[in-house]
Amino acid sequence: MSLRYYLRGEMNMRIDFRKIGMGLGPLLFVIIYFVPALTGLEASPRAVLAVTAWVATWWITEALPIPATSLLPIFLLPLAGGTDQATATMAYGNPIVFMYMGGFTIALGIEKWNLHKRIAMTIIALLGTSSSRIIMGVGLATAFLSMWISNAATALMMLPIALALIKEIKDKEFLKEDSFQKFAKGLLLTVAYSASIGGLATIVGSVPNAALVAVASNMLGQEITFADWFTFGIIVTVILLVVLYIYITKIKFKVTDEGNISSGFAREQLKELGPMSTEEKFVLTIFSLTGLLWIFGGFLPFELSDTTISMLGATTLFVIPNTKGGRLLDWFDMKGLSWGLLLLFGGGLSLAAAFESSGLTVWFGDILSNLDRFNYLLILIILTATVLFMTEIMSNTAVSNMLMPISVGLAAGIGVEPYGIMAVVALASSCAFMLPISTPPNAAVFGADLLDIEDMMKAGFWMNMVGIVVIVFAVYVLQPIFLSY
Repeated sequence: MSLRYYLRGEMNMRIDFRKIGMGLGPLLFVIIYFVPALTGLEASPRAVLAVTAWVATWWITEALPIPATSLLPIFLLPLAGGTDQATATMAYGNPIVFMYMGGFTIALGIEKWNLHKRIAMTIIALLGTSSSRIIMGVGLATAFLSMWISNAATALMMLPIALALIKEIKDKEFLKEDSFQKFAKGLLLTVAYSASIGGLATIVGSVPNAALVAVASNMLGQEITFADWFTFGIIVTVILLVVLYIYITKIKFKVTDEGNISSGFAREQLKELGPMSTEEKFVLTIFSLTGLLWIFGGFLPFELSDTTISMLGATTLFVIPNTKGGRLLDWFDMKGLSWGLLLLFGGGLSLAAAFESSGLTVWFGDILSNLDRFNYLLILIILTATVLFMTEIMSNTAVSNMLMPISVGLAAGIGVEPYGIMAVVALASSCAFMLPISTPPNAAVFGADLLDIEDMMKAGFWMNMVGIVVIVFAVYVLQPIFLSY
């Protein structure tokens, strides 16, 4: 979410942070740019810092739509003297942008031919024989889809399925009222939280993950492949999903009169879908091959980048005909692509490139070098908690784009490898569980009117605590093993 939402105080005062941000962004630019003594920076890095302050403020407050704000670096950076035009604009054509574009396109194909519903219903039909196992099935289906599709789209797709399951169980009176309420709340929160957790596993499942990969390429000259991140991220996802399942079904929303609940609903849905269509089979094949190449492409005797794989899979959808006289995807279908998100990537990468070319990263490193007196583990804990609770009230795209370049400077300042600090920013900025306005999945399930704000805040607080522990463990113990160069 963003601070564009109104905050309500005891006196019901309303503050529109969009209006405040509209003026604050340019004001910060003017102060930083025209008062050199404030930072002690030379003209070029000072200009980059000033532009970053302006853009970050508009991202955070959504004074303009985030994609529109993401266009500012194209003209502000060269006009202010932060970097040249080529550096500012080339970032928008970064290979990571096209890799994400390919992933989005394949997701459109999956949704167009209802393959996502078949996958979800198959998992639920296989696992759903009790309330806890139905929750497990829904959680696994949601997390799996979220690895490839945005968490918002995944949640919106899974929500009707969850609500239909809730209605079925209520109508058939499988559970007593108290147990039914626990089941309904637990299932909805599982959809919301699994949609966020699943995206942690892949670089196409989460905007902050993609931002990390792009900044590593631009600022560190290091290519982090799909397989590199997956071997690290999947462990974080699995641990969080296991904890989520135990917490929801055994602690927070434990059903005491658990009986045998038919998984017939999912089977009925599969029956309505009928046999897999030719289109579904083609899309599933392309989707599967793309995923396998992303994971195992490094073992091939020739070089095949993640972007090449992504665009190959996406383009193939436009080549193969369907049985209705068109193609698996027509260009008209591309209206559903998240073009604004691609611009957001470009804006963040443009600022990151300017950080590096102007030397601003070194300045941040010098400032943060005093932190080397603290234990690295303590720094990770503080940073994880800070980022995680920031993203409760700010867009994770804004948080990650703002902090990812700075994290490189922080790592240099305290004398550690940057990938751990960057991973903290990526993972923590995707784990917001407490508020309905924190993430689109949270907002989606809260809108079903079956959850109280207290339910989400209490459950979300403890999931946040778990998230801090798991992320710190992953970065401190696993990152040096799986994500070190």
